[in-house]
Amino acid sequence: MDRSLFYLLKNEVNLAVIKDQLKDVIQPTVEGMGFILWGIEFKHVGRKSFLTVYIDKDGGVTIEDCSDVSRQLSSVLDVEDLITYAYDLEVSSPGMDRLFFELEQFKSYIGEKIEVELNMPVDNRRKFKATLVSVADNIVSVKLDDESVLDIMYPNIKKARLVPDYDFSKKEEK
Repeated sequence: MDRSLFYLLKNEVNLAVIKDQLKDVIQPTVEGMGFILWGIEFKHVGRKSFLTVYIDKDGGVTIEDCSDVSRQLSSVLDVEDLITYAYDLEVSSPGMDRLFFELEQFKSYIGEKIEVELNMPVDNRRKFKATLVSVADNIVSVKLDDESVLDIMYPNIKKARLVPDYDFSKKEEK
């Protein structure tokens, strides 16, 4: 096996293990403060490492909420010492264009437009925008612009996010 490919695969496995360990430490802290842990991103960019923790709550998240959670998590993470090198911690709201981190998160957004990036193409599509139709049995179904429905196995989804609807007049009419 190519040495660089081996290093990349080993690094991906290590990142997955670290993410699981981080979630085990972060989730009780975030939930104990009255928030929902929406997701965790841990990535390396050049020589820097970034840990982004997305929190949510009914009514939305404020800057003060993010600051309070950041202070608390910083202390907990320092004690647990799961990341043994320098990194930047950021606590954020998932925002209107929220990333989906778990299959269950999709269910609340049926009927909404999402942007999807796949690991492996399905029907010659790897990146596209579509309307979320259903989520069941590890399959995310979306309706494409041509009205066709595409069924995607959840593990094939590399990245998915909500496409924000900035037409606030529709929401006021409800």
